[in-house]
Amino acid sequence: MIASIMHRFTGGALYFGTLLVAWWLIAAATGPGAFALANGVLSSWFGLLVLFVYSWVLMLHMLGGIRHFLWDMGLYDSKPVSTVLAKASFAGSAVLTVLIWLIALGVR
Repeated sequence: MIASIMHRFTGGALYFGTLLVAWWLIAAATGPGAFALANGVLSSWFGLLVLFVYSWVLMLHMLGGIRHFLWDMGLYDSKPVSTVLAKASFAGSAVLTVLIWLIALGVR
């Protein structure tokens, strides 16, 4: 039940995070002043926190979508297996998010 609620919540949250990414891209195309502002906001500690949460939301929603796709194919839809998949979605999204940020920050 929590995984289903979170899948819906993350779908809505992705709208707001995508607006931030679009703002950054539009600012980059607009000019150096606009880009400096957007980049400054998004590279602040709060901006990085928001982007970290956004990337986790994206990964959780993606894994939830894969889970739903498998169910639509008639696979892994029994209660015990679907519970394991839901828990794996949360764990997998955390691992993927950390990996993305380690790669992005150049930590090897």
